[in-house]
Amino acid sequence: MTREFDLVRALAAGVEGRRGAWEFIRRFVANWSVALGDGDGWDEADLVAAEERLGFRLPPALREAYLLLGRRRDLTGNHDVLLGPSELYVDEAKEALVFRHENQGASSWGILLDELMDEDPAVFIRADLADKAAEHWESWLERLSLCFIEIVLSESLQADDELCDFLSDFDDSGVDLLERNCIRLPFPAYPMGDEEHAIRWFLGHDVLLRDDDGTALLARGRTEAALDAMRDLLPGDWLNDFR
Repeated sequence: MTREFDLVRALAAGVEGRRGAWEFIRRFVANWSVALGDGDGWDEADLVAAEERLGFRLPPALREAYLLLGRRRDLTGNHDVLLGPSELYVDEAKEALVFRHENQGASSWGILLDELMDEDPAVFIRADLADKAAEHWESWLERLSLCFIEIVLSESLQADDELCDFLSDFDDSGVDLLERNCIRLPFPAYPMGDEEHAIRWFLGHDVLLRDDDGTALLARGRTEAALDAMRDLLPGDWLNDFR
């Protein structure tokens, strides 16, 4: 089963719509982590209680994501934090429903209130600034289902185990090696509309990689040997390389 999973083809199908997104997440998790099972999502009663408290119905894509994997902290909370149904809230400016926080509170992800009726609404991000008047919601990804793919992929890179690593001094030569030796994954550039400073995803030999605009590289290997080979291919001061 594991070797039959083609991550590139599966992701290409997954970005087409929310049904494909949930199927991609199921298959990715089954092959790169621990398969989703009963009890990994929130119950319908939890979502109904959140809706009654908030005074509106949650978008279908958010409900589906929470029902599928909302309780799996290893997929949603290794670094940043997916809020539980009881923690969802509307921001002070009454502009957005907030569903995720950066791990140190530096930013939040939300859905604009006037888009809550959309089945798969766009996701926006807002930085937490000292000058509150300067804070505003900026485009992140055009669909919530895409955001949950991004969440699962990103959080899989942040697990506290021997299969994950981080390269902070990632320079132009490293970017060149990455582009020449790894496959660019078919995930849209984001933040949305920022092609010049985009976060990009790549696949090496049994290694998933996220290039944060050449400022840092995050990696997760299917095996320790695969991750070691990537460290050798992209030399630098890898955080967890103790060889």
